[in-house]
Amino acid sequence: MLINDKKQSNNIVKYYGVLLVGLLIFGAGWSLGSGKINLIQQNASVQTNAPNNLDYSSVEQIYDELRQNFDGKLDNAKLLDGLKTGLVAASGDPYTEYMPPEKANDFKGQLSGTFEGIGALLGKNDKGNVIVISPIDGFPAKKAGLQPRDVIAEIDGKDASTLAVDKAVEKIRGPKGTKVKLRIIRDEKEDLTFEITREEINIPSVESKVLDSGIGYIKISRFGDDTAELSRTAAEKFKNDGVSKVILDLRGNPGGYLEAAVDVSSLWLNNKTVLQEKRDGKIIKTYSSRGTAPLEGIQTTVLIDEGSASASEITAGALHDNKAATLLGVKSFGKGSVQEPQTLKNGGLLKITVARWYTPNGKNIDKEGIQPDQKVERSEDDYKAGRDPQLDAAITKLQ
Repeated sequence: MLINDKKQSNNIVKYYGVLLVGLLIFGAGWSLGSGKINLIQQNASVQTNAPNNLDYSSVEQIYDELRQNFDGKLDNAKLLDGLKTGLVAASGDPYTEYMPPEKANDFKGQLSGTFEGIGALLGKNDKGNVIVISPIDGFPAKKAGLQPRDVIAEIDGKDASTLAVDKAVEKIRGPKGTKVKLRIIRDEKEDLTFEITREEINIPSVESKVLDSGIGYIKISRFGDDTAELSRTAAEKFKNDGVSKVILDLRGNPGGYLEAAVDVSSLWLNNKTVLQEKRDGKIIKTYSSRGTAPLEGIQTTVLIDEGSASASEITAGALHDNKAATLLGVKSFGKGSVQEPQTLKNGGLLKITVARWYTPNGKNIDKEGIQPDQKVERSEDDYKAGRDPQLDAAITKLQ
């Protein structure tokens, strides 16, 4: 997910990440914080092929039949939410979604980095299956052995193939200390079962250190509201300490704030293009680097994997296209569309795909991902044994 809030004068909030719409955390959610953002509609081209108003007479007919003949109790609020959900789903875009108030409140809990669950991110693949996007380092899902793109076939013994992402999240998350059993299909051939104990998940936005090799290491697990400051602090310290080579680790990073992605890219880029937004093939906005670039000219390798999505892909693409870094690992997730949320009068939330984003070289990576310059895989055995051949390869490359 990528959100632009504080630094845009028109207060438009844009979501680029896989957390948006089809992707939620296996937990209580990350917090945007009360009052931080003002969600308004983007001034963009109207759908010229759509009527100004819909004819709801057939909908009224269905309601009348239900009201007169249904053997049960009808909930007016649920009926209205069902209409809204179906209307939005008919767009055919998995990232355009209506959320009723309760679900909207959960969604607005994003980006604080603290929740109770198993510590993984959930989405859907092209076949409509619920999949793991990123198991987060150090937490139960990763420790148990879940991997990016694992298909969730069953949750606690019940079929998950027809579940919407939010419903799967509801079933998987829960209080710390409780357990959830997941049946996983991996690579369309392995049938695996995991029983995972939920924990309180506290996700640090940025981790930085100088490795024994003298190489500076920055790991960004999400692009939160503190990421820009923490990353710049780390970069300035590297510069003051005379660090001449850096590894930026974006593996398993699902995205976050747009402005954070631009700010992180700006640590390496001086007055360069970071990304462009396009709608109907036309550029509607260009984001450029800003401020000083303490890591400009520093030899840098960026680590990416299947769990690197959206804001991570924007940063990786910006550094790569501007020849500020080389990429190492495996192909990234591939999330190249732009979503914008609209707060509704009933407290619900409507999220709409409004544009596509492009790397500085003009590439949209949606469903394709970003290919690394050097492909290095990390096997299941590597995970279990605590080996990290991708990090090892990056260190070797920079020495």
